[in-house]
Amino acid sequence: MNYEEALNFIHGRQKFKKNPNLNTIKLLLKKLNNPQDKINGIHIAGTNGKGSTLAFLRNIFQAEGLKVGSFTSPFLIRFNERISVNGVAISDQEIIELVSKIKPIVDDMDKNLKDLGPTEFEIVTAMMFLYFANNPVDIVLVEVGLGGLLDSTNVFTPKVSVITTIGYDHMKILGNTIGEIANQKAGIIKDKVDCVVGKLPNDAFNVINQVCQEHKSKLFVPKKDYFISNCKEASWKEDFSFSNDLVSLNNLTIKMLGQYQIDNAACAIETYIRYKSINNQPIEYKILKKGLMETFWAGRFEKLNENPTVVIDGAHNEPAVLELSKLLKSHFSNNEIYIVLAILSDKQYLKMINTLASISNVHLILTEFSGPENRKAADMNDILQTVNTKHPVRFVPKWKLAIMKSVNEMSSNDLLLITGSLYFISDVRKLFY
Repeated sequence: MNYEEALNFIHGRQKFKKNPNLNTIKLLLKKLNNPQDKINGIHIAGTNGKGSTLAFLRNIFQAEGLKVGSFTSPFLIRFNERISVNGVAISDQEIIELVSKIKPIVDDMDKNLKDLGPTEFEIVTAMMFLYFANNPVDIVLVEVGLGGLLDSTNVFTPKVSVITTIGYDHMKILGNTIGEIANQKAGIIKDKVDCVVGKLPNDAFNVINQVCQEHKSKLFVPKKDYFISNCKEASWKEDFSFSNDLVSLNNLTIKMLGQYQIDNAACAIETYIRYKSINNQPIEYKILKKGLMETFWAGRFEKLNENPTVVIDGAHNEPAVLELSKLLKSHFSNNEIYIVLAILSDKQYLKMINTLASISNVHLILTEFSGPENRKAADMNDILQTVNTKHPVRFVPKWKLAIMKSVNEMSSNDLLLITGSLYFISDVRKLFY
C-alpha cells in the first residue's frame, strides 16, 4: 500500500450513519486493544473556537517543554495535519502504517456489519488513538469532529473537558435550538472530570450546568470563575489580563486578532490551570506568556501578504461571521475592506452575507468553489438582489478571478479578506503557498 492508496481507502468510506452511535467505533477500538485508554488527554468541543483554543493550549504546553499531540479537523493543506506532534503533521509512512493496521479489521467488520461498518471519521479517530498509544506523548489535545455526545472521539476519559462556544450550526444533525445543540456538546462531560467553558448563551449554560451537576463535575465559567480585563487593541495583536482563584496574570499578548480570540485564549489558560491543579503541578507565568505569544492557527485571520494586505479567515458559519464583523469594525474601521466570500449551501449563508455587507466600508464579492464530496457551494448569483449594502455586491463565479479583481481595485492601504468555508480557505491557502 502506498500513501495515495491509504488516503483513497479513508476518503472512500461513508461519511455518516443513518442512526449515529458509538457502538462501531468502540468495537473497532476494542479490536485494536483499546488504544484510547492509553492516552493522557484534554477533550475540546464547541461550535467555534475549538481549533484556536487547542492551538493556545498546545503552545502553552510546548513552552513548558512537553511533547504535545493534537487531533484536529478539517485539514487545510494535507490530510496528515489532522494528527500532529508539537504542531508537526505525522509522516506519509506513518499514515500508511496506521491504515495497514486498521484496514484488515475494517474489512472484516464490513462483512459482519454490512452497511454499518466504520465511517471515514471513525477510522481517522481510531488512527489517532492508535498512533498516540504506540507513540506516547505527554498530553493529547483531542478536538471533537461534530457535536460531542455521539462524536467518535467521545470514547475516552479526559483530564479536563472543554466547551468553547455554542451557536447555530449543523442544525440538521445537532438540533434546532441552542438547548438541543448544547445537549449534544455536553455529551463529552464525564463523571468527576472538570469542565471549562467559554462564553455561552443562557440556554446553553443551563444545559451544561445541569449535565455537570449530574456527573458531579466542577464547572468553570467566564465572569464567575475566571476573568478577562484590561483588553487593548494594537496593530496585529491583542493585550489583556487574566485572573482566577489561583493566579493573576497581567500584560498577556496574543497575535491572533479579535475579542473572540482573547476569549479562546482565556478558555485555554483556565483549562491549563485546572489541568496543572489536578496534577498538583506549579503554574509558571513566563511559560504561559511565552506560549500565548507564540500561538498561530492557520486560516484564522491569517495574513498571507503585505502591500496589499491579504488575509484569510475560516468564518464558516453565522456565529463566526458575527465575531469577524466585530473584528473588522474594531481594527479596520479606517480602511476600505474588500471581501471575497464563498460559503457552503448547507450554512445560513444569507444571514452571513448580510452581516458582512452591512459594514459601511466593505466591498463584497461573492464567489463559488468546488465543495467537498457532495456538499455544494451556495449559488450566490441568485441572492444578489436580496442583500442590503452601501456598496453594490458582485458575483464572480471563478474565485481566483474574484481575488484578482479585488487586488486590482485596492489601494496599498486597503485590506483584502478572503473568507467563508474552511474548504474554500484551504484552496486559497494552497494558491498562496
